[in-house]
Amino acid sequence: MTTSIKPAMRFLSAAVAFACVAAAHAAPDTAVTNKQNFTTDVIYQVLTDRFVDGDSSNNATGAAFDAACSSGTKVYCGGDWQGITNKINDNYLSDMGITAIWVSPPVDNIDAVITYDKPNTAYHGYWARDFKRTNAHYGHFVDFSNMVAAAHAKNIKVIIDFAPNHTSPSSSVSTFGENGALFNDGVAMATFNNDVNNTYKFFHHNGGIDDYNVIEKVIYKGLGDLTDIDQNSGAIDTYMKEAIKAWLDLGIDGIRFDAIKHMSFGWQKNFIANINAYKPVYPFGEWMMGDSNPEALNTNFANESGINVLDFRFTRKLRDVLMTGTATWADLDAVISATGNDYKRVIDEVTFLDNHDLDRFQTASNTHRNLEQALALTLTSRGVPCIYYGTEQYMTGGYDAGTNRQRIGTFDKTTKAYLVTKDLATLRKTNPALAYGTTQERWINNNVYIYERKFGTNVVLVAINKDQSNSVSVSNLLTALPNGSYADVLGAKLDGNGISANGGAVPTFTLPAGAVSVWQYTAPSNSAAIGHVGPMMGKAGNTITIDGRGFGATKGTVYFGTTAVTGTNIVSWEDSSIVAKVPAVTAGKYGVKVTTAGAVNTNVYPDYKVLTGDQVTVRFVVNGATTAPGENVYLAGSVDELGKWDTTKLIGPLFNQVEYAYPNWYVDVSVPAGTTLQYKFVKVNGSTITWNPNANQSVTTPASGTYTATSGW
Repeated sequence: MTTSIKPAMRFLSAAVAFACVAAAHAAPDTAVTNKQNFTTDVIYQVLTDRFVDGDSSNNATGAAFDAACSSGTKVYCGGDWQGITNKINDNYLSDMGITAIWVSPPVDNIDAVITYDKPNTAYHGYWARDFKRTNAHYGHFVDFSNMVAAAHAKNIKVIIDFAPNHTSPSSSVSTFGENGALFNDGVAMATFNNDVNNTYKFFHHNGGIDDYNVIEKVIYKGLGDLTDIDQNSGAIDTYMKEAIKAWLDLGIDGIRFDAIKHMSFGWQKNFIANINAYKPVYPFGEWMMGDSNPEALNTNFANESGINVLDFRFTRKLRDVLMTGTATWADLDAVISATGNDYKRVIDEVTFLDNHDLDRFQTASNTHRNLEQALALTLTSRGVPCIYYGTEQYMTGGYDAGTNRQRIGTFDKTTKAYLVTKDLATLRKTNPALAYGTTQERWINNNVYIYERKFGTNVVLVAINKDQSNSVSVSNLLTALPNGSYADVLGAKLDGNGISANGGAVPTFTLPAGAVSVWQYTAPSNSAAIGHVGPMMGKAGNTITIDGRGFGATKGTVYFGTTAVTGTNIVSWEDSSIVAKVPAVTAGKYGVKVTTAGAVNTNVYPDYKVLTGDQVTVRFVVNGATTAPGENVYLAGSVDELGKWDTTKLIGPLFNQVEYAYPNWYVDVSVPAGTTLQYKFVKVNGSTITWNPNANQSVTTPASGTYTATSGW
């Protein structure tokens, strides 16, 4: 095990450090109250090390540090939480309209310099060593807490990146790097080659992923040479839950989960359910997709896991249209329509132009206007928009070359991209059509795309002409805008102009070359409407936040199906936001509805998932289940989490290649804790269902940790 001496503060007990921070910031924090709904926000993704060096005393040294941050470097450049705090305090983010920041994984990372094509360090934060301590090159707990406090004082939410899939690179050579070392608040747990005598207590030892088309291998094999954590280990499950609670206690408002495609879906559902029961925040994760085609497992994860996803389908097609010119507006509109149908809560999925794992959108071959149009579209589209640091300064760079992660070079508040972001971020806060509204294509050809967002009486109409040489005459444009004249929200920054509306139509007008115009209408709603509910999964007694318009100032009633929530079970009630407790109803999915004190009923917000109770992960294993060609094994059971014996809700198909090999099958499932439940394995071949002929199996799940239930066919 190779370790190095760190600053003394880093080695304070996590419990002591967090307690000290809490004492230092004992003043009540009221600036950020809604941590479940980000649909009105604009996220700014910061690669912490590549932003601002606010405290040179925590910089790495020697080969691990590049003060010049030369092009494509993969070592530390000095950025830290103090630097982010400085930019929060000088209003660089607030003046751009940013209301949420996503920072690199804050946890302790390895110090080793690993040389591949060039020296590599954990400057990015994804080579974790201790999830309960800080990366000392970003700062200490007090620095992190100071950053959160500064952000909250400006009404900016804070999202941490969290990567429980893996630690650092390792190999069969124990001296490689730090050999995937994992610590628990300074106490060594294991390395890849000293993993409790290879009893697989902490890591998977299944080799690297050799086929990305087989989801079982993607989950249970290693991502590159990263040391793959075994979340089915009870010790790991407990450790990760303790670690994330500590960060939640520091006041974070959201979590971005790295590599969600590479971890057991059952474990992740159990993990987020525990967060929702403790201190619910906004969760989203990275499910990398190479194109805009739908993936059934991606869709199912977004709809059923309790964790939202980065909307790669939207991003890929947006880049095809405005970055490379390889797709049409009709192609993008089709993706917007398809994702609106596929994702049950598309307004919660995160949209973006680029990030640290993609080439930057701005290239030498496209103009600033290409980026400005893509930015305007993202900021006015459905979903939660996220801007990668430096996009507003037209930074360029490629992923393969590592130049997409350069240090930001300027903080110019006068670029068009910066000012457009400010205008549209402000509009997102003030017009709920952008946060909650439907999307309708209103006018389209090869060069022009006009779409409308609508929520109640609130309307935003957006027109983009990607032809930067020729104007277009637009006729027969229909709209929900009321009669009147409408100025361009952007004030002609992108060469847009005003329009008028009369009788649901817009008289013929000219949309200039390369223009973006945004027109909007807001008015008090004459009816009550729910726009968002979050989180969308929890047990009885958990709190949820219901956002919308027209609820009134006096408490009414919240319904889960036909079950009324009243009195003290309604925690707070405002005209645009309600906090209520989940009632003690039978586990399952419910529509959420509000009836105001004036007896006005809202729309029903569908598919809130009520859990049976606290959740744990159980691995169900069946041995000796031979199958015919085309036949697979599934799981059924007595609780809602196992489908309640409903053959349309079977769990599976089960896996049979990595952790167990055919004819043995397995699956990890989030189930109620401390509960005796029954289950049975089922063979499915097309429409033919064959139940295991044995009696139902029974298992009592643990109150915490994980468990493996094994039986034979």
